[in-house]
Amino acid sequence: MNKKLQLPLQTANLVVGFMVWVLISSLLPFIREDIAIPAEKLAIVTAVPVVLGSILRIPLGYYANIFGARIIFFVSFILLLFPVFYISAASTFADLIVGGTFLGIGGAVFSVGVTSLPKYYPKEKHGLVNGIYGMGNMGTAISTFAAPVIATQVGWSMTVKFYLVLLLIFAALNFIFGDKQEVKVKTPILEQIKGVYKNEKLWFFSLFYFITFGSFVAFTIFLPNFLVTYFELEKVDAGMRTAGFIAVATFLRPVGGWLADKFQPLFLLMGVFAGLTFAAIILAFSPTIALYTAGSMLIAVAAGIGNGVIFKLVPFYFNKQAGIANGIVSMMGGLGGFFPPLLLSIIHSMTGSYSIGFMAFSQVALASLVLVIWLYYMDRLSMSAEVFNSTGQGILVTDASGTIQSVNPAFTRLTGYTEEVIGSNPNMYSSGRHSKEFYTSMWSQIGQDGLWQGEIWNKRKNGEEYLELLSISAVKDGSGDVTRYVGTFSDITPRG
Repeated sequence: MNKKLQLPLQTANLVVGFMVWVLISSLLPFIREDIAIPAEKLAIVTAVPVVLGSILRIPLGYYANIFGARIIFFVSFILLLFPVFYISAASTFADLIVGGTFLGIGGAVFSVGVTSLPKYYPKEKHGLVNGIYGMGNMGTAISTFAAPVIATQVGWSMTVKFYLVLLLIFAALNFIFGDKQEVKVKTPILEQIKGVYKNEKLWFFSLFYFITFGSFVAFTIFLPNFLVTYFELEKVDAGMRTAGFIAVATFLRPVGGWLADKFQPLFLLMGVFAGLTFAAIILAFSPTIALYTAGSMLIAVAAGIGNGVIFKLVPFYFNKQAGIANGIVSMMGGLGGFFPPLLLSIIHSMTGSYSIGFMAFSQVALASLVLVIWLYYMDRLSMSAEVFNSTGQGILVTDASGTIQSVNPAFTRLTGYTEEVIGSNPNMYSSGRHSKEFYTSMWSQIGQDGLWQGEIWNKRKNGEEYLELLSISAVKDGSGDVTRYVGTFSDITPRG
């Protein structure tokens, strides 16, 4: 029963963590009425929690494997009490920076659940499970919507103090209902890092999550203030619109995970980055709130699905190093939320327009689309290579003139010849038992049908003759010309 509680409990933990993470950006319009914050430093205040929230995801993901999610969530919520209380009494810009930095712990807890929860479910459900957990992103929507509403009644300082009660409640819930028997993985952190850092897929997934989750976080912290200053909306109205953006992206996250369980994840990512590219172009040229809303909603749809898809891919490719891989990928996603608001602010201060920033985002999304397509075809080639190298049948590939181009390990095991045969002709290991007419008939059939299969005597490197069942296929290009021949064979020499 305790194990069944982990998905809802850890998802609720993430909701609370994210509520705290965006506390300052949610209340910034109110805080600015009491604390003087220069316009050029607004983006820094909102982005600072993202930095620690991103970097801490690596150690939290790792230690979730060492100590279990129960302990890490409990300790994280206790530690968050200090910066939340500090911010409630803030009176200067420096106070917000100091307190905001340590609010990052709330965003860092993301890597705890994506490391812990897959242990409770079979691999074919990891996309859906991590997608459901990722719905904890809704915490940003709750804070963005509810915090301004409460602040209009009791003030922003008292609103912040309400979060202290919430943190204490969830620290207690984790202590009581967290799984004490969670499977622990105690591989040293350096060993885990060595196991993943040379795998290019880790860095591709990090880049993709940098874009998808980064766009989600960036819009979450960018929209409230932008809608108030650029479109002159009321603060509560801006909060509700931002909450709508967050809700769409959050609810589509498990949909993305579920789709990735059913279909080819890389195909889905192609659609995600195509959508982000188109949406960013809309935002670059949108003069009205209606078009801006449409572009933002398309960002929410693509980012939500993309976030779910990526966290199907990470445990699939990095099952034994899930903690550290989840930490690195989710860290890059968090940092993806740090840079766009800063860049948009810098570009706006230099040009007076946000269009150039959105157009730059569209180009990054387009480049990611190209990389996903490339990765898909590289994956196909890698799969072909794995089949080529692991099959039990000997395989020999020649060019159209009959010169050997490649052999597999089974070829070496069956014949004794290594890659030394590359560049030679297959007749080098002919047994001499067959007549010239035999080979003429064989190649005549290959020329006519593109295929020959039969029994043939050949000779190993040590001179021993053996009988093999051989198939030779002609591989042709689009114009019908033969480009190579592929021979597959197995040893059928009579024993005894």
